[in-house]
Amino acid sequence: MGASMELHTVNAQGSVDSKNCVDEVGKTPHVIESELPSAGQRDAQALARLGKKPVLKRRFSFIAMLGFTCTVLVTWEVIPIIYTTGLTNGGTAGFAYSYLFALAGSLSLFTVLGEMASIAPTSGGQYHWTFMLAPVSCRKFFSYIMGWLVICGWQALVASSAYLSANLILALVTMNNPAYTPTQWQGTLLYWALMGMAILGNLYSSTILPKVEFFVLALHILGFFAFLIPMVYMSPQKNTSTEVWTEFNNGGDWPTMALSVCVGLIGSVFANNGTDCAVHMAEETKGADFVIPWCVVATSALNGMLGLGTLLSLLYVTTDIEAVIESPTGQLGFPFMQVVLDSVGSYPGATVMISIVIAMFIFAVIAFLATASRIVFAFGRDKGLPFWQTMAKVHPKTAIPNYAIYVLTGVACLVGIINIGSATAFNIILSIGISSLYSSYTITEALLLWRRVRGDIRKPSEMAGYTWQANELVWGPFHIPGVLGIALNAWAVCYGTIVIIFCFFPSEVSPDAAHMNWACLITAVVIFFAVAYYLVYAKKVYQGPVVEISPYQIS
Repeated sequence: MGASMELHTVNAQGSVDSKNCVDEVGKTPHVIESELPSAGQRDAQALARLGKKPVLKRRFSFIAMLGFTCTVLVTWEVIPIIYTTGLTNGGTAGFAYSYLFALAGSLSLFTVLGEMASIAPTSGGQYHWTFMLAPVSCRKFFSYIMGWLVICGWQALVASSAYLSANLILALVTMNNPAYTPTQWQGTLLYWALMGMAILGNLYSSTILPKVEFFVLALHILGFFAFLIPMVYMSPQKNTSTEVWTEFNNGGDWPTMALSVCVGLIGSVFANNGTDCAVHMAEETKGADFVIPWCVVATSALNGMLGLGTLLSLLYVTTDIEAVIESPTGQLGFPFMQVVLDSVGSYPGATVMISIVIAMFIFAVIAFLATASRIVFAFGRDKGLPFWQTMAKVHPKTAIPNYAIYVLTGVACLVGIINIGSATAFNIILSIGISSLYSSYTITEALLLWRRVRGDIRKPSEMAGYTWQANELVWGPFHIPGVLGIALNAWAVCYGTIVIIFCFFPSEVSPDAAHMNWACLITAVVIFFAVAYYLVYAKKVYQGPVVEISPYQIS
């Protein structure tokens, strides 16, 4: 691949302005060549193939991005928080088997996601891919709806991570002081404080964030052993393998045990959700079309195995689930704290171990906000949002989308006010996190499957000497060819469909308002709003991903 690119200027409508690209007679186009540094050549060309100019600074290497994605997934740290969900619907055996199923499904789903990231390494991710893969007749509309689903899903994850972190802190205080009773307004204040920390971390430590991720990755891995080894080794009692691998539970009173296990599957899905964060940071990653897919796969595998280790350890050391649920921290929704305390028999020791989990969640809030802001920036750049001119702006010195960060933080803080009056209402709003993101994964991968079966995606070797058009469907360097790729893609779509179905189920057959799963309603509201706004206004402005630079010739 040669070092030259043909670059044309583009006007506000996205068409090529050739006034600087013709000779003095005004008839013959000529090529403006830009000799790019070897390190940035592939990244600039990858963006040029998508019609985009490089705006954000590429600060992340493979290891830094691996640390970033591990920070977002925090799989082993999430397992202790959600493990009673799997025990209620599934029991120890059902939880173990459903987690293995979720791990296999997530690996396949995110591997296929990596293929799409290699084709089009852009911060827009799913909505950009939908535009490239969907039929021409409807790609603009579906791309627009997809953009809103992804943004709302990540906005919910930003708020969820801060909310969980705040409540973890309050629960830890309660563990050390059982006489203390936390209130919702205290949780909301902590929530706002964590959001303030997240915005400061994104605005003023952006240049050192990749270096910080090295530390976070080390804490993530070493913290796993620091949490697990004392808990397992010092636990006075353990369940037998027969109890762990053969005992099922149908706590939700579902008609069959199999259905109960499927409902409990969502806890495992939540623990392995969010790997597309790497995709949305693609324009800040060196060698993105190669590094991002491998980060996605490596993160899914690494976090999945660490999560499995944590899950099995908890299943073996939790001998009396009713007692830990009735404990002071169990009443607050975090019975794992009592499990840790019972295992090590030391308040200081248990506090240190639980503090590792809390620290990782706080780092996750910063990473969630960073990820969400890049999606807002990208969708604003493509005129998909109200006030898109402002949303697409980046700081001239730091190259960070400041206004996107401000808006996301502001929305999260406003939503947090609801928690003061009703934790149930607050959780209803946050319920969209899994449903919207898995809808985006599954729909885009179904479109990819359709295209690959039709043979619509070309090999890079077929493009030699060809003048590229923006958003050409060409396989990237990360690609699983042939029948194996089709089979993996098909399984990923099936898995995603299963998740979408069961993420709308409540935890029990006859739930009250506090235990109802409102994800279906909130997802429908988001789609309704997006469709209404599109029909009223956006269809006049949003034309799909804006082409900022012209096609170019690859030699």
